Amino acid sequence: MEENIIFGKNAVTEALIAGREINKILISKNIHSDAKLNNIKELAKQNGVIFQFVAKEKFLPYAQYNHQGIIAQISPIQYKDLDEFLEEKHENDAVVILDGVEDSHNLGAIIRTCVCAGVAGIIIPARRNVQVNATVEKISAGAINHIPIIKVNSSVNAVQKLKNSDWWVVAADASAKDNYYDVNYKDMNFALIMGAEHAGVSKSLLKLSDFVVKIPMLKDFNSLNVSNALSAIIFETVRQKLQK
Repeated sequence: MEENIIFGKNAVTEALIAGREINKILISKNIHSDAKLNNIKELAKQNGVIFQFVAKEKFLPYAQYNHQGIIAQISPIQYKDLDEFLEEKHENDAVVILDGVEDSHNLGAIIRTCVCAGVAGIIIPARRNVQVNATVEKISAGAINHIPIIKVNSSVNAVQKLKNSDWWVVAADASAKDNYYDVNYKDMNFALIMGAEHAGVSKSLLKLSDFVVKIPMLKDFNSLNVSNALSAIIFETVRQKLQK
């Protein structure tokens, strides 16, 4: 069920704006009308999407979600094909590759950050990584509708395809010698690989990487949350590009 709904006013609004295929919107009779809710109803009318006011009991199966009294029943997200992505024109673009990120909140936050930073796409493996679900859509605050999500069967094969298409590969690893800000990200297409906190980037992907970088720490502590670590690195690449 989770993969076929989105919830919360912001997420539903962004899905309507992006033209996502929505089967029906359920609105609790108990929520007060406000500007956001009125906007959702107007967008639904414009897009020919059915919305329905229902008793609060209809939301009991979704009690674990912060749904704000609104849920949209949607068709599953359409993942983008990597080969199609690589056929498109890319100039000084970035993609993010996630390796073993298992938490939906992390993926949602990463998607939101990547959209803000102008990342061209996010690559996730079909196994051993969280997939897009209702929680991801909610945490992304609708950003999921503004960036291609590319699902691949093999991250190793995906990295090899990127390298064959003249993309540079940067991996984040806590034991790296180089700092993330020492790499010149300008004037190249690059892929940034981020691993989960407990395991990091796999050895097979580290071997394929052109650069392996770390975020220097002033305190001897475990590590940054993966979404926070990605933010630090990706916005350094934005800073460098804005200096051109």
